[in-house]
Amino acid sequence: MFVRNKNEFNFIFMKKILTLSTVILLMVYSCKAQNSSKEKKIYKIVKTDSDWRKQLTPLQYYVLREAGTERAFSSDLNKNKAKGTYVCAACKTPLYKSEHKYDSGSGWPSFDRAIKENVELDVDYKIGYKRTELKCNTCGSHLGHSFDDGPEETTGKRDCINGVALEFIPEKK
Repeated sequence: MFVRNKNEFNFIFMKKILTLSTVILLMVYSCKAQNSSKEKKIYKIVKTDSDWRKQLTPLQYYVLREAGTERAFSSDLNKNKAKGTYVCAACKTPLYKSEHKYDSGSGWPSFDRAIKENVELDVDYKIGYKRTELKCNTCGSHLGHSFDDGPEETTGKRDCINGVALEFIPEKK
């Protein structure tokens, strides 16, 4: 590298220091962003990876235990209008009541609120920006994500849930 004067040298040196500092800060932030309460919290129901694999279908395992997402519009629960309760497919904890379900058009079952204390909020950076992840508070299974574009006349929330993460228990008459 050919430097013509001291000012040019200082400018290049400062530019490199700034670039290196930015890279280091991004790496530190990235490492911290990947940490979630899932690693810290001990849930009421704890199973080995092998036990979860035996209990769940491959798609359920992918969604519930690996925080995957099912294909949009693939769940029969999207069209379910029956009265009842939606429970965690992994541990059967009641998560959502049918009266709080609505058609968001997103392709996944959507609810404007959960059953109190049964759904945990966490932070997810998996696609490069912060999202509110929803997990079963009993077994830690990934359910979906929460967004602030729900019905304004109720809570304004949209809990967008993978249908495969849920089982529907009809109301007894």
